[in-house]
Amino acid sequence: MFLMAKTKKSNYSTDFVPIKEIKNGNIILDNGLKVTGVKIMPRNIFILDQETQNGIISNLTTVYNTIDYEFWIIAADRPVDINVYLSQLELFYNNISNPVKRKLIMEDINKGNMFMNNNIVDTEYFLLFREKKDDIIQKRIRTLINTFAGAGLVAYQTTNDDLRMILDNFLNGGVTTTFGTVLG
Repeated sequence: MFLMAKTKKSNYSTDFVPIKEIKNGNIILDNGLKVTGVKIMPRNIFILDQETQNGIISNLTTVYNTIDYEFWIIAADRPVDINVYLSQLELFYNNISNPVKRKLIMEDINKGNMFMNNNIVDTEYFLLFREKKDDIIQKRIRTLINTFAGAGLVAYQTTNDDLRMILDNFLNGGVTTTFGTVLG
């Protein structure tokens, strides 16, 4: 007779994800590898002339062809939060007596509310890789930032918030979890 070990079923999907913590712009995995990278600021090249477009695309091809390690390009949607801006507009509206200015401010408030009610998102772009050694990570990040700059794009090292947002997008369908958060 074979005895089967009882397997404990987890109540949390995150128990299946091998993430130890998110720290210093890195997702630290249970096996010691770190996932990190750069956030690439979007640029609409289609408003540029054809020669400039072709140059940027050619430069990007060069950037990607110089990367000699495994990487992932991720496009992630982040909800746009303009609540602070709307609050400021409402305060401004309450302090203005000129009817023309009040009408213009109210139009902006209504447009902002339309954006908020329709779940408008910003699309953000990331190039991520995994590595164990911090010195290699920093060298790769510096190189990526510089090569993207040479291609006419601005890139920054990922932040903890960026990485949490990417994980939320993949694990929760883009819904940010706030369990246990106390709002005052």
